[in-house]
Amino acid sequence: MKKNKILSTVAAVSLAMGTILTGCGGSETTQDSANANNSGGDQPKAETIELNLGHTLAPDSHYHAMATKLAELVEQKSNGTIKVTVFPQSQLGGEVKMIQGARTGTVGMLITAQAPLTNTVPEYSLFDLPYLFDSIDQANEVLDGPVGDKFLDMLPEHGMVGLGWLSVMERSVFSNKPIKSAADMKGFKVRVMQSPGYVKAYEALGAQPTPMAYSEVYLSLQQGVVDGADTSPDQFVMDKFVEVSKYFNRTAVHYLPALVVVSKQKWDAMTPDQQKALQEATDEALAYGKDYYKKSFDESLAKAKEAGVEIVDTDLESMKKATQPVYEELLKEIPNGQALFDEVQAAKK
Repeated sequence: MKKNKILSTVAAVSLAMGTILTGCGGSETTQDSANANNSGGDQPKAETIELNLGHTLAPDSHYHAMATKLAELVEQKSNGTIKVTVFPQSQLGGEVKMIQGARTGTVGMLITAQAPLTNTVPEYSLFDLPYLFDSIDQANEVLDGPVGDKFLDMLPEHGMVGLGWLSVMERSVFSNKPIKSAADMKGFKVRVMQSPGYVKAYEALGAQPTPMAYSEVYLSLQQGVVDGADTSPDQFVMDKFVEVSKYFNRTAVHYLPALVVVSKQKWDAMTPDQQKALQEATDEALAYGKDYYKKSFDESLAKAKEAGVEIVDTDLESMKKATQPVYEELLKEIPNGQALFDEVQAAKK
């Protein structure tokens, strides 16, 4: 369902703009090879575009697996005229900083979770609603269809082009006490992302959402400053929370989408053929990344068990019932919130 987002509108001007825009890339460069080996009546070669692709996760994450696959594929598909260098673990900055860089052209590409985009595109706050989806597969299917395309189409006016959605990440609560139902969340001090949808959901459960940098969670859990935090199984294992947690509770309160974004300045500097090559490479890499995440999800739960962590199947119906009252309030704060919500509901199977 992915599309070349602006091909039809930029095809006529992209070649003319390429030379103008290539100076906007900061440490990334667009190397002018238009006249190289050009003789007689031959068409000029496409300029070589060099893109830095940043993300915040570890080299063994599905983000990195997807990114390295994309870099490999796009070099092949562009005949070497697009070169992508991948920078994991926030080497180009956190997601908010990279988003800002993409808007100004100093960062070529990034993989980002949806939540950091909400300050720029407030409609993206819709995905912060608790229990918006019923499963990873359902969420991925919705985002791979017209609903996902609609949200990607919101990005160009903000200086970015969305190339597609990576797998959503099922976020559940890890802790030192079991959470078998909503009743067990009463008074529970939980570190969550500072998004209204996350904070209000856990408040509705009777918990105490506690602001804290992610880097501080390990020590805070070890010292009892918080009772737990939410994350996906792969991050739970990769970040070694298995060492300081007795339980991983399948609460699945949120499904956090992730997407691949390219700077519009960089995109507009490409020829239509280069844009097509990048989109096709991204589509294939996204499919690879989704399979990688699914495998990593299952393997991480197994590794957590091996480390002595108990996997708790929380009563989700009690959790959903407790969080439903926050919907009306949250939807009012989202531009066209109710209409967007209805579209997601209609697309679910």
